[in-house]
Amino acid sequence: MGQSPPGLLAAQDAASRCLGGMSAADQDTFLLRLERWWEDLVAGLAGAYPDHDVDALAVRLVELAARAYTERDPELRHLDQRRVLRPDWLQQPSMFGYACYTERFAGSLRGVADRLGYLKDLGVGYLHLMPLLQPREGDNDGGYAVQDYRTVRPDLGTVDDLRELTRVLRGEGISLVLDLVLNHVAREHEWAARARAGEERYRAYFHVFPDRELPDAYERTLPEVFPDFAPGNFTWDEELRGWVWTTFNEWQWDVNWSNPEVLVEYADIILFLANLGVEVLRLDAIAFTWKRLGTSCQNQPEVHALTQALRAVARIACPATVFKAEAIVGPRDLVQYLGLGTHAGRVSDLAYHNSLMVQVWSMLAAGNTVLARHALAALPATPPSGTWICYVRCHDDIGWAIDDADARAVGLDGFAHRRFLSDWYAGSFPGSWARGLVFQHNRATGDKRISGTAASLTGLADAVTAGAQNTALARVFLAHAVVAGWGGIPVVWSGDELAIPNDPAWASEPGHEDDNRWAHRPRLDARRVADRVDLRTTAGKVFQGLAHLARVRAGLPQLHAAADSTVLLDIDDGVLATVRRHPSGPLVGVYNVTDSWRPFPFARFAEAGITNPINALGAHAVYGGEDGQVLLSPYAAWWVVEGDA
Repeated sequence: MGQSPPGLLAAQDAASRCLGGMSAADQDTFLLRLERWWEDLVAGLAGAYPDHDVDALAVRLVELAARAYTERDPELRHLDQRRVLRPDWLQQPSMFGYACYTERFAGSLRGVADRLGYLKDLGVGYLHLMPLLQPREGDNDGGYAVQDYRTVRPDLGTVDDLRELTRVLRGEGISLVLDLVLNHVAREHEWAARARAGEERYRAYFHVFPDRELPDAYERTLPEVFPDFAPGNFTWDEELRGWVWTTFNEWQWDVNWSNPEVLVEYADIILFLANLGVEVLRLDAIAFTWKRLGTSCQNQPEVHALTQALRAVARIACPATVFKAEAIVGPRDLVQYLGLGTHAGRVSDLAYHNSLMVQVWSMLAAGNTVLARHALAALPATPPSGTWICYVRCHDDIGWAIDDADARAVGLDGFAHRRFLSDWYAGSFPGSWARGLVFQHNRATGDKRISGTAASLTGLADAVTAGAQNTALARVFLAHAVVAGWGGIPVVWSGDELAIPNDPAWASEPGHEDDNRWAHRPRLDARRVADRVDLRTTAGKVFQGLAHLARVRAGLPQLHAAADSTVLLDIDDGVLATVRRHPSGPLVGVYNVTDSWRPFPFARFAEAGITNPINALGAHAVYGGEDGQVLLSPYAAWWVVEGDA
């Protein structure tokens, strides 16, 4: 072996001093990880802070990691070893996710533990509890205006309750996911309070300007995230005596990641949460973290360098904790958050497949797959270690991220198609079965996003006749089958598994009246929860349908997230078909997105390598007709694999 670089030697010495009280085996484990991930750490820091002493900064981060390692529960250190030995644990087809607000799902953290049976019935192995760290009082953007990263909301429990919940979930094979808001803190956060008090160290944690010259220059290329209630991107703060950057709300202050002290603070927070047993950290608003004049201040190269540095720190101290990038960005920027080029395998392990979600709704509204096939086929391949989070919808509104170039390529006008989708899902387009709500209509740009539960957006909530109800149920199942059959981790948003409609009283809670996204963040009521086992009820039909997807999926190695997936282009315009290739054999996903019967060429199964096709979702053989076609019923969803000879 060659001689170690001086920076690594200094880091090893610093780590050894911190690890002095541990066994020789535990010290050796840490130092081996440090040697393995040192290069990634230094390269990430150099990409973000080329004018700083990168080695010295890296040594500081290693000291934090070493101290956190010494404080890590032995059970968690054991989990670290298991994850290192099975690095594809997140990519297993048995991974099935659920996301919810703690109080709306179960009342409190202890209540979540009481509902483990419910989660197990659905097949959940990945549980995302929405923001539960202490936010500011009053309006707090659903918890994303964090006042204290080290305190749990008192109404939900305590830090000890959170630690105990992670232990209980771990025992049931469920990994806990928590949000880490990276782009901003609440105005009431200690850093902001100390900045207003005149401490220059903390003023430098934020983007503060004495006048409008630079803010106005930035605004020329910045979009508005919430034009209705938070126009502009800067707010004058009288106590601070300056204009502070506030992308999302005047009480959410963007932190200054060009200051390496901010990176050190967040590395320490990551280690704290990991030591509570959090297995996945959702890096909220990560795309916004680096600012550059003359750009949209999203997706800047330094974002990926920073993520690589933080990921290296976590891999050294707590490799059981992984990162998920919350990057709701255009299709061409999306894959970068899983790592491309020099960042491949070095940044986030998970990223949201926003494009898939948008295309699912686009296909259902249009009854046509041509745009979706082109857009999804054009996405770059993910790195082997990267895993998509696939979903029908989430806690947020649906923004129509339809790329204009993709639309033009298939003969559509991007603006017109986005307008059609907004009108369709708002229920204002003739013939629409959807009953969504318009969210944040930007009249200057025409952008019009949509809120709504899956039941309301598919027409299930308002279906009156048995025929309409069955058709809407088929849409619900189809949408979830597409995302569960794509690979990655499919995540169900709380309430959709019980067919809960939009909450008509969403505006009645204080702080919610200006944000109709609360219409699709329902509380689970006891009656629907009980109905989940009764197939005579709508709730039971949807719950058991999604649980069936999870069970079938768990037995199909073809749905391992690392498997290659290809979109078939030359088939009926009402059908989406994908081929997934895995050493265990191929899988062909076939989905009819229309309300009429559609053909699919039987020969395509043989071309994919399937000679005895079986639809795993329906447990039936697939046969071709005399014309060589298979007929798909309205909204049919098939996962076709090789059957027994």
